[in-house]
Amino acid sequence: MLIHLSSPHIHSGDSIRATMLAVILALIPAGIVSVYLFGWLAVFQIVLCITACMLTEFFALKWMGRATAPVWDGSAALTGLFLALTLPAAVPWWMALFGSVCAIGLGKQVYGGLGFNPFNPALSARIILLVSFPLQMTTWLIPMHIGTSAIDLYNLSHAWQLFAYGAASLPQGLDAITMASPLGHVKTAWSQGIGVSQALHAYDYSYLDAFIGRETGSLGETSALALLMGGIYLLARHTITWHIPVSFITTVMVLAAIASNIDPNHYTPPLFHLLAGGLILCAFFMATDPVSSPVTPKGQLVFGIGCGVLTWCIRTWGGYPEGAMFSVVLMNCAVPLIDHYCRPKIYGASDKQEEQS
Repeated sequence: MLIHLSSPHIHSGDSIRATMLAVILALIPAGIVSVYLFGWLAVFQIVLCITACMLTEFFALKWMGRATAPVWDGSAALTGLFLALTLPAAVPWWMALFGSVCAIGLGKQVYGGLGFNPFNPALSARIILLVSFPLQMTTWLIPMHIGTSAIDLYNLSHAWQLFAYGAASLPQGLDAITMASPLGHVKTAWSQGIGVSQALHAYDYSYLDAFIGRETGSLGETSALALLMGGIYLLARHTITWHIPVSFITTVMVLAAIASNIDPNHYTPPLFHLLAGGLILCAFFMATDPVSSPVTPKGQLVFGIGCGVLTWCIRTWGGYPEGAMFSVVLMNCAVPLIDHYCRPKIYGASDKQEEQS
């Protein structure tokens, strides 16, 4: 008997689980640096967010009467890891839990689950937390290896006390264990009429430390080196393409170069923009989300350029020191329009037929 099998006959080997695992592996270097800087506190935050996201997905699927198998495809775990790496180390546990529920419930399942969400779920939750709790979301813990830390985060009981009960439970208080981020310090200095060079000198800012990861910031954004290692791995594996990260980062650096040449006392240099904040994290890991980013190379270039322009504008003139995460979510809104105007022309079709299609 002759059996005819339908195409395709060749499987690429990629799957949702394999893709999610690849991104998780790419984030391991950044996770290791976060543990190096913030000790057990980073471990607690990462475990909490991943567990909470997976449980939220499980109960959401149960409530909707759907199969719970997607809980184990890695997408919920990756969302939890993303969220944890975008949070300050000293954020209260209940806030991380609330953000995890928002990421899955409001950022993903309310739209129908994986593949239907118009916005990156982790960034959506992060913005909800930032708008709702601006003080806690802009309180940056002093890393273990910058100066003399007032608390031993490698001590399990000390880290658990801070994680479970907050900074108010510490005898030395919050001010003794926190400091401004580089972006926040420079923006505050601007408002006081202090020039960029003077502000960076007063902060004792080092490009080498920022590249390696010895600076304040969210758990996963401190080390440019660790993030670049993960990004290169994803590019080599063809999990992502170069279009969004290259256009995103290049746009920010070109605008920063032009502005800093015009007025170096007011505008920060390109290398500072590259290494400070979450630019690299967003460019390689957030903006390249296949669900919420354009599908064509041309559209991805437009998307990356738009993210870069918005990031630089928010950092320069906005009320928040960081603009990378806002820019990705804002550009997510434009993805349907970008896909419409950047779709490739159908071979042999006339312009009129293209418009009708």
